[in-house]
Amino acid sequence: MVNDPLGDLLTRIRNGQTARLSAVSSPASKHRINVLEVLKREGYIRDYSVSKKDNGSAELSVELKYSEGQPVIREIARISKPGRRVYSKVTEVPRFYNGLGISILSTPRGVLSDKEAREANVGGELLCRVF
Repeated sequence: MVNDPLGDLLTRIRNGQTARLSAVSSPASKHRINVLEVLKREGYIRDYSVSKKDNGSAELSVELKYSEGQPVIREIARISKPGRRVYSKVTEVPRFYNGLGISILSTPRGVLSDKEAREANVGGELLCRVF
């Protein structure tokens, strides 16, 4: 049993890139798929796919992205944790590495990157940051 499914996904991605794997797998959920969709739109992963396992549960396969042999994701960290949720207004959404990195938010309009949230003028829960 995993207490923090999103933290588990981020750790699998981090460990996979440290080990220079081409893909990592993780149990599937709608929340994880939404976060992976943002990472794909922003160019941090190649792609992801959902497949059914024999026991009926779904599994995600995330294709990691590398540039000149180095992982595209240099840092990926959870901000809001199960024991301490972190919320932000649209005017207070932090910029990481002077705008080079992104933060991923869970908003009333879905899971968005910080740039998309500013354009939509919505705040929400800060899920993670990626650089």
